[in-house]
Amino acid sequence: MLALIRIPVVLVAFLVLNVLVLIVCVARPFHRDNVYIAGQLYSQIAKLLGLKITIRRPEGLDTDKSYVVVANHQNSYDIITICKAAFPGVVTIGKKSLKWIPIFGQMYWLSGNIMIDRKNTAKALDTLQLTAKKITEKNLSVWFFPEGTRSYGRGILPFKVGAFRLAIATETPVIMVTASNLHEKIKWNRWNNGEMIIDIGQPSQLDNSRSPKGWMAHYHGEMEKKFAELNDEVAQSEKSI
Repeated sequence: MLALIRIPVVLVAFLVLNVLVLIVCVARPFHRDNVYIAGQLYSQIAKLLGLKITIRRPEGLDTDKSYVVVANHQNSYDIITICKAAFPGVVTIGKKSLKWIPIFGQMYWLSGNIMIDRKNTAKALDTLQLTAKKITEKNLSVWFFPEGTRSYGRGILPFKVGAFRLAIATETPVIMVTASNLHEKIKWNRWNNGEMIIDIGQPSQLDNSRSPKGWMAHYHGEMEKKFAELNDEVAQSEKSI
């Protein structure tokens, strides 16, 4: 019964938010804060779904500096959950094919996000070189989902190395963003869908003690540990209610 009310309310809210984001993007295309504003707006839908999102940020995070952000990618709800962790100056790396999704694709492009052709290795490398240039010239932070695809409850999938190569090449600190498990957490007929914790780690400068693949493996292990910790914390918290 609740779903019959919630579904149309969420659809209307999503349409309204899309209009607001589109206005922002058209008014100031490719602005460095467009992604941040879109994330804050879209994340409001989580409240309509009965989901509490808790963001943990490191003290003193300087958002005027550039970072390479690596985050876990779980499902289609990420647009209203982990996007809330975006901070000013962040753009994302997404598939070039997103550009052709009506309205959303154009907003994604106008938001200043960087599109990569994953099927063409040469073009993908060219895009990463362009990304490196934008990091240094425009003082941007770049958000990667290094798993490359949604996990759908399979934990933290294997990483791709691109984010870590970029961080080393540009001498840009890495920030790890880990969200607790969202798989099958949201039930449309359930009023309270609990809590999701999103942890934003401290920036860390990569040195030459590891290769890009070595750093990739290191951060994969660290994210697996943090993911398990957050899941245990959420489970304990929800059990005590």
